[in-house]
Amino acid sequence: MTPDVGARCPVVTLTTDFGLSDHYVGVMKGVIAQTAPAAKVVDITHSLPAFDILEGAFAISQSYGWFPRGTVHVIVVDPGVGSGRRAIAARARGNLFVAPDNGVLSHVLESAGRFEIREIDARHGLSPMSRTFHGRDLFAPAAARLAAGLPFRDVGPVVAQPVLLRLMEPSGGRGRVLHVDRFGNIVTNFRAEHLADRDGLQIGSERISARADSYRQAPAGQLFLIEGSSGYLEVSVDRASAARTLGVRAGSAVRISTARRGPPSES
Repeated sequence: MTPDVGARCPVVTLTTDFGLSDHYVGVMKGVIAQTAPAAKVVDITHSLPAFDILEGAFAISQSYGWFPRGTVHVIVVDPGVGSGRRAIAARARGNLFVAPDNGVLSHVLESAGRFEIREIDARHGLSPMSRTFHGRDLFAPAAARLAAGLPFRDVGPVVAQPVLLRLMEPSGGRGRVLHVDRFGNIVTNFRAEHLADRDGLQIGSERISARADSYRQAPAGQLFLIEGSSGYLEVSVDRASAARTLGVRAGSAVRISTARRGPPSES
């Protein structure tokens, strides 16, 4: 078969919250190897916080654009496994995505603008199918079939309205934490252009207004704003964890704090 959207040497990526202490990731790779032995399998991460859909959404949105067109991306953060949630495949920006329909593809789809979604027909999975390991029994085999040349139109019926979290853009000066990295840097959904020169960000009772172009520019121990590699404003502390200091995680509320004006001058 000729790949619908694909490269001559297909690439399949894996992004999960499975960790590496169990057999889950290795088994998924084995399933892919049986159907698409020529595919190159790349691990993006398996260290997402368990059940954290927001973190999964951010991870894949920051990763997929660095892979060749036609790459098949498997994203499994699936607290609803075994329920009535749909399993979907998406086509956006020349890439294919296989994931639960729980919002984990929100950032990819919102930034893509144009996309096509199909529900994965159970015939593309393994039989019998477990109620607890759809990474092995449905997502991995469906991704392997796509990498091996399954036309996207044959994945299953069209899905008109996928689940979208709609947290990419702030609204009314209010936003969210998109991601906390392993260093404790807090990635918000604000960009530099959202803030006036003297504005800061408010997280809980803390107002952060100091800015720096590098981690070493800020005074030791002081929270500051920096434009990160993702293009979003991050709240950081040099050689410490801003997230631990402020007690936040992905999804926590952030808002713009406008600069206070001084008292009127006397005439």
